[in-house]
Amino acid sequence: MVEWITSSAPVPYDEATARMEARAEAIRAGTEDEAIWLLEHPPLYTAGTSADPRDLTDPERFPVHPTKRGGQYTYHGPGQRVAYVMLDVAARGRDVRGFVRNLESWIIATLAEFNVRGERRDGRVGVWVVRHDKPLTAAGLAPEDKIAALGIRLRKWVSFHGLSINVDPDLEHFSGIVPCGISEHGVTSLVDLGLPVTLTDVDVALKRTFPLHMPAPTPDPVRGA
Repeated sequence: MVEWITSSAPVPYDEATARMEARAEAIRAGTEDEAIWLLEHPPLYTAGTSADPRDLTDPERFPVHPTKRGGQYTYHGPGQRVAYVMLDVAARGRDVRGFVRNLESWIIATLAEFNVRGERRDGRVGVWVVRHDKPLTAAGLAPEDKIAALGIRLRKWVSFHGLSINVDPDLEHFSGIVPCGISEHGVTSLVDLGLPVTLTDVDVALKRTFPLHMPAPTPDPVRGA
């Protein structure tokens, strides 16, 4: 069973990390159920394990939190739905790449609930939308904006950290970093795309699409679960 947890007020990043780590340990020990935690953070930047300091263009703007999740610099703040996934990847096949791809599929399915086509791109982490409403690039192509980010960490085959979907954050806040090290593309949100979507709407969509894109765990004879 997966427990869904929703925090109504923004959660400080260090507090969230400590709670995730404790829950991941309990899941591995078999004393707690898997969990998905839906929350917001106050405005901040995070630096993943591949972060390039040159991509932090305004280091004094918001607090910067080094983190051991994969990826580079990301922004979190109000209006962005963060979904931290504390799931037993061992029981779900021990396929890390497949697990990440399933998370991407979950984001794409969630966006489809609002008639938004999210797409993967080789060499770019996260989920993207093609902006046919914007002028063509110098190469004659429609520009692409990032709408969702993804970064996880595993400890003893239990995941934590997770994904974020831009619902209605202040997109100007992304200007203090080069998001995920990619400077040639922009960022967008559901509201920026013209959709009157709320965090609650996105929560409903995340819960509705989750079982379709994430394999259920198999029994672990070692843990007797």
